[in-house]
Amino acid sequence: MNDGGSINTLPVLEQVARPPQPGPISNALVFAWRAVLKFRHVPEQLFDLVMTPIMFTLLFTFVFGGALAGSPSEYLQFFLPGILVQTVVFNSVYSGMGLSTDLGKGLFDRFRSLPIWSLSPFAGLIVGDFLRHLIAGGIILTIGLILGYRPEAGVPGVLGAFLLLLAIGFGMGWVFIVLGLLIRTPMTVMTIGFTVIFPLVFASNIMVDPGTMPAWLRAFVDVNPVSLITTAIRGCMSGGVTLADIGLALIMPVVLTILLAPLTLWLYLRRE
Repeated sequence: MNDGGSINTLPVLEQVARPPQPGPISNALVFAWRAVLKFRHVPEQLFDLVMTPIMFTLLFTFVFGGALAGSPSEYLQFFLPGILVQTVVFNSVYSGMGLSTDLGKGLFDRFRSLPIWSLSPFAGLIVGDFLRHLIAGGIILTIGLILGYRPEAGVPGVLGAFLLLLAIGFGMGWVFIVLGLLIRTPMTVMTIGFTVIFPLVFASNIMVDPGTMPAWLRAFVDVNPVSLITTAIRGCMSGGVTLADIGLALIMPVVLTILLAPLTLWLYLRRE
């Protein structure tokens, strides 16, 4: 009560509806944006992302092209779809390295305490992978077009090939996310990752036709998932792809996703 005898009334707080809790898609988009911001704050990743595909494309085309196909231009028609596959497989390692780095800083322990969809932090890693695949693939294709590569299937074939590459990268990414959860240091993740990847990439049909290989090696190359993927990508870009080729190429990413996505969540939730 004031001096004049009137009663001061306090403002009544207005009750409003509680905002709805963000859903899985909203959570995933937030972490996807975090993956985008990493490219701005860690520019050395972009340097590695740009220089590696340029180096591989130019080196193999001009050093090995004449010996393997008679001329660099002829070899480029065979090799460029393969180098796209190789780049996607190599880039997938960064998922595990980035995860291992974040775990070491305690970021994922904080994420786990938030009321969010459990897999949303990994969705951000996968979006980062997609960006790396698209940037590197675009660079390789641009260089190839400048050097004389011509996809016979035109723009639709290229778009189909890139969609298939993203599907492959999605499946491969789970392998290295699991490694990132199990291994403490990013460099160890990279070392183990490339130890596994190198035999699959170089014992495939990415760089050469397996027809000249020894029978025992060709038997492996013919069933190598990387070879099956490369065959499908070549078919997309040349116009000769079949549903069987696409189906065989998708076996590995589908199986890896089915097996490793639940394992990723289990490993993540059981961390102390």
